[in-house]
Amino acid sequence: MASNASFRIAGDTLHLAGVLDRAAVTALWPQLARELGPLRQLDLQTVERVDSAGLAFLGELAAHLRAQGGGQIIGSPAGLAELGAAYRLSPTLDFNASSAGS
Repeated sequence: MASNASFRIAGDTLHLAGVLDRAAVTALWPQLARELGPLRQLDLQTVERVDSAGLAFLGELAAHLRAQGGGQIIGSPAGLAELGAAYRLSPTLDFNASSAGS
């Protein structure tokens, strides 16, 4: 199934759009990995929904932002809060945060 997900980078912000599911992650990651530079914000305002593969993808992107000294996440698409709670992620999508394991 074709994915409608897309991304664009504007300044220090990565903007994602569409549905972030397994098909989208498989299609987006190779393209995005080549273009990742110093980013500080992740804009999810036009993401429609996220599944567990999309959550893992966002967690990896959030880790990249934190490594660059950023980490602001804008927007909360359908599925993100529920999956984040199920996987005990912090609000910054950090799998390793002390609050994530509580």
